[in-house]
Amino acid sequence: MIYSENVWVCLAVPLLLTLFFLRDKARQFVLNFLLGMAACLLGAYVSGFVDAASGLGVEDTAIFISPVVEEAMKFLPLLFYFLMFDPDDDHLILAAVGVGAGFASFENICSMIVSGTESLGFLLIRGLAVGVMHIVSVFAMTMGLVIARRFQALRLSSTLGALSLSMLFHGVYNLLVSKSGVTSWIGYVLPLLTALMLFLALRRLRSEE
Repeated sequence: MIYSENVWVCLAVPLLLTLFFLRDKARQFVLNFLLGMAACLLGAYVSGFVDAASGLGVEDTAIFISPVVEEAMKFLPLLFYFLMFDPDDDHLILAAVGVGAGFASFENICSMIVSGTESLGFLLIRGLAVGVMHIVSVFAMTMGLVIARRFQALRLSSTLGALSLSMLFHGVYNLLVSKSGVTSWIGYVLPLLTALMLFLALRRLRSEE
């Protein structure tokens, strides 16, 4: 058992102090990184409660419950930022990347504390796969918000569709890596391929502006 909130505090305090010395986009990134860490912590609390209340078990909770909870936790601060401040696309994407990176980093740190740090290869694979997966899923949600702003008729459907797609993508990844073997390697590669496709889509979107 680890005390995740204590880990969060130890990581958050130095980052909070940097906010006094940073400006503009650097400050925004660090702030959203902290929000991503907080979203990870809250998501763990909610998933743990559902696990205890439903009796699904750790594996079933990770596959069926955690993707829904975690993607919703990442989406809420972005939706608030989008509705309250109406940022341009670049600032919204910057916020999304910060939230995704903070979420993935905190989850990886807690996993390392529980599982140990003996196998560097496994940690590198997990760091790449989980890190990219969380950034990809939150980036997809952000693209849904960008589309919602550009096409008012699709505002609700594009937002909910992007959120649902992120939850599905996260669930498929957790399902693939839940068992060792070929499926787990497919799961590890999936976020990297998806990140490449999203990067190409973003370039095309920017070229049309």
